[in-house]
Amino acid sequence: MQIGIIGSGSWATALAKILTDNGNTIHWWIRNSNTIAYIEKRRHNPHYLSAVYFDQSQLQLNQDLLSVVARSEALVIAVPSAYVEQAFEQLPPDALKGKKIISAVKGIMPSCNQLLDQYLAEKFSVTANDYFALLGPCHAEEVASEKLSYLTFSGVDEKAVGELASFFKTEYVNTVLNTDTLGVQYAAVLKNIYALGAGIGHGLEYGDNFLSVYIANSANEMVRFLKNISKTGNDNTVNYAASVYLGDLLVTCYSLYSRNRTFGNMIGKGYSVTAAQLELNMVAEGYNAAKCIHLINEKLRSEMPIADTIYSILWEQLPAEEGFKKIEGFLV
Repeated sequence: MQIGIIGSGSWATALAKILTDNGNTIHWWIRNSNTIAYIEKRRHNPHYLSAVYFDQSQLQLNQDLLSVVARSEALVIAVPSAYVEQAFEQLPPDALKGKKIISAVKGIMPSCNQLLDQYLAEKFSVTANDYFALLGPCHAEEVASEKLSYLTFSGVDEKAVGELASFFKTEYVNTVLNTDTLGVQYAAVLKNIYALGAGIGHGLEYGDNFLSVYIANSANEMVRFLKNISKTGNDNTVNYAASVYLGDLLVTCYSLYSRNRTFGNMIGKGYSVTAAQLELNMVAEGYNAAKCIHLINEKLRSEMPIADTIYSILWEQLPAEEGFKKIEGFLV
């Protein structure tokens, strides 16, 4: 299968490593021509996971997105959610027809408040059968160092899910199959918000005991939202304690590799949002996600006091200390 990767950040680079380690030649869209030239000369990404070296014979690097799309049967989309529209605006409406789309996007597109599959269905007529979500728990840095990691692949076409997952299974990556495409995408959005909050708590010098209670309550809040938005109610067919839900929440809240936790830690220590963004120099999806979920929940009306408070801290200038005093009061 001809596989294309769209994006050149740390997660895209990690996925490129996984695919090429499995012997696949990839078509890789990289926006910056200087980055392409550097990789062609030095065999590694100069900006992200620079310790990962590639076999040049397995890389078809291209600045032309339409060319990469045309040559690929399956496309891995691994750009931050805020930049998806900018990347795809050059494509004609029929460009993705018949393509398998694998989303490695872990956020909501803030300009339209849509998940990637909703946007692609509206703009490019991508069907549910051709759309798949690729999620963790998995950090790019641990993939780079080949520490055992787990990737979850979700889609409604179970046979196709298994086939696509097989391209990513290596000695250091195990794959898990899932059919809850809507739920896993929203879980990935929510865990970033809660991880950002965990970082704020750490920056405010709350200890592990408090953070364990905070995360447990966040998990309950996340499940409540997922049940409400998917209309599953008391349906117990989805295991929300599975790795793609609870596992990803835990690692994103606790890991020092978590950019959302790092961003939140800066906020807790007194950085402004702008200063934290400049210092981090990477996208923390939880920042925009907090606003997107707040807007979605205005209609859904799920009980989300933790996410609401994180939103108020980030977007309504609620002092972090005051916000976490509120959170203290409703944790159980």
